[in-house]
Amino acid sequence: MEFSEWIGNCITRNDVITERMVDHFRLTLGQHCFADGEVPAGLHWCLSPEAVDPVELGPDGHPKLGGFLPNIPYPRRMWAGGWLEFEADFRIGDKVQRLSRIDDITFKSGNSGNLCFVSITHEFTVDGELKLRERHNVVYRETVTLPAPLAPQPDTEAAFRWHVDANEVMLFRYSALTFNGHRIHYDLPYSTDVEGHGGLLVHGPLQATLMLNIACTKAGRAPRRMDYRGVRPLVCGELIMVDANLEKRTNETLQEGNIATCVRSPDGNVTMQGTVSF
Repeated sequence: MEFSEWIGNCITRNDVITERMVDHFRLTLGQHCFADGEVPAGLHWCLSPEAVDPVELGPDGHPKLGGFLPNIPYPRRMWAGGWLEFEADFRIGDKVQRLSRIDDITFKSGNSGNLCFVSITHEFTVDGELKLRERHNVVYRETVTLPAPLAPQPDTEAAFRWHVDANEVMLFRYSALTFNGHRIHYDLPYSTDVEGHGGLLVHGPLQATLMLNIACTKAGRAPRRMDYRGVRPLVCGELIMVDANLEKRTNETLQEGNIATCVRSPDGNVTMQGTVSF
């Protein structure tokens, strides 16, 4: 399969950070939101969502492929991970322009069947000033039988831990904030009977947002970079765990280190992990 002609494909979208958007974002995260700063960490994932006419939606609730993204022949899509580089703070009232560019398309074969990874770079600017650069990796996979659930893992100590009730209401509110129509987050029969998951899935960017906010809360300031990757799907239900631990370098000060963070399902298995640098 050849999709190299799609590499370099670009699209620009615009949005405005409103007070309502910020309020609703904070209320969705509740106490798990870094309180410092006018615009909370992770709100950029709510900006400039792809919005199309209902006839342009696929059976999974996402916009059909073939527009900005190529028509990958695999029907299942998930967040694979990525990185963020923070250049300057956003403010309420900012008119944000997001330039998105496809940088790579790679086909692989894994334990769960054939996969396609699409890497997209987003640049968020305000009045020509770069505020945030992001690499977003999306994975598409063929329809296969999902592996059996992993055995529960013994609990591990964390320097800082949040217990988060990532329930159906939180998922609904986050889907509304991000205009995400993917049915695995709100349509239980679709998620279980069609895609074969164990329930509704917690959004990849929501998990990354919780990881980012716990790291910022631990550090007491805004970050300069975050790297993260999804490990396995996270089914909503019981309380999930969001952990943060200091990665030491030359001494024990945070100035010289990073914060390692992860999300764990109720059975102790890691579903997303990353590093936040300050």
